[in-house]
Amino acid sequence: MTTRQKVCLAYSGGLDTSCILKYLLEEGYEVITFTADIGQEEDFDAVREKALKIGASKVYIEDLRREFIEELCYPAIACNAIYENVYLLGTSLARPVTARAQIAVAQKEGCFAVSHGCTGKGNDQIRFELAFYALQPSIKVIAPWRNPAFYEKFKGRNDLLDYASAMDIPVRSTKSKPWSMDENLAHYSYEAGILEDPNTSPPEHMWMLTVDPTKAPDVPEDFTITFQKGLPIKLEYDGGKKVATDSVDLFLTANAIARRNGVGRLDIVENRFIGLKSRGCYETPGLTMLRAAHVDLEGLVLDREVRALRDQFVTFNYAKLLYNGLYFSPEREFLAGSITASQQTVNGSVRCRAFKGSFSVLGRWSDTEKLYDASESSMDEIGDFSPVDTTGFISVNAIRLKKFGKAKEESGQSLVKKL
Repeated sequence: MTTRQKVCLAYSGGLDTSCILKYLLEEGYEVITFTADIGQEEDFDAVREKALKIGASKVYIEDLRREFIEELCYPAIACNAIYENVYLLGTSLARPVTARAQIAVAQKEGCFAVSHGCTGKGNDQIRFELAFYALQPSIKVIAPWRNPAFYEKFKGRNDLLDYASAMDIPVRSTKSKPWSMDENLAHYSYEAGILEDPNTSPPEHMWMLTVDPTKAPDVPEDFTITFQKGLPIKLEYDGGKKVATDSVDLFLTANAIARRNGVGRLDIVENRFIGLKSRGCYETPGLTMLRAAHVDLEGLVLDREVRALRDQFVTFNYAKLLYNGLYFSPEREFLAGSITASQQTVNGSVRCRAFKGSFSVLGRWSDTEKLYDASESSMDEIGDFSPVDTTGFISVNAIRLKKFGKAKEESGQSLVKKL
């Protein structure tokens, strides 16, 4: 009897991967499914039962929440990572830990290949596969949505639903579902369907995590976030009566505060790595607040030039490589070291407020960092700063500007607008 080749399939329990599981079995493979618990609100017992019912030989469900937060989300906060000035990378952040755990399962089970349900037009196929090849250069990847035999058979969602019905695959999706969704601890994303028209407003019932800001509580909710070396270590809330210090608990608490106050919604058109533009709607509740508090604290405790270099080089490039799926790369390791080096003085606390969809800072302090000196900055006292010194500072900086202005005058291009 010929031994069937083993494939490890990234399995969500949804329509696409359930049909792909059945398809791979029909192709003659033995399929082991892998599901990552990265904080999505999911019935994992039901996912396991469904995979086994369809025909998976084994089912792995791994809790990756802590490493997702500590290894991906926290460094992103530490460097204020943001893509195209708006997107906080919720989906991108989850892919490295998911891919790494999937490869570990594949190696344990002796799989010759891994498989996923990513579409042929999206970013996730790139993120997963670049990670797979870095983690195990010899691995084979089966990507059904890039296989003409598969995508000609399943031209769209309705074909998958018909196949699921014919194969007795239990699914919750219906032909009327107007968008696709993806969830993890950091965010909830929505795309495709009616959202492909960038001028179509998302209906209110689409949003799964956050309260409609107009219906959020009429009383603001205040809380304090404490950072150590750029990483959140404590969240005090409920008037200081409750404290979260464990990374998972802290992140979940930030999520809960933001969700009930309607914080973290985003509707954008972004540039995918493969060159296509894509409209996406996102809910990123806790991460939005944690990052904003971190940005604020840096103003108090981080050296000006260190911050400028980090913003110009590290923040931009770290976000870009995360978005493009290059986490397991030499440049990411280099940037990670730069993030750590930049955050040694980012120690302190930020008093925050969430209210009807907005996040604001009420104050900040540091018990250890002394870059800010109230007496030096005060307009009401001289302190150790001598105003006379500013005369020389201005004179030196004016040297080249005087030459610039003189050259303009001599060429008949005075910078003054004549009255």
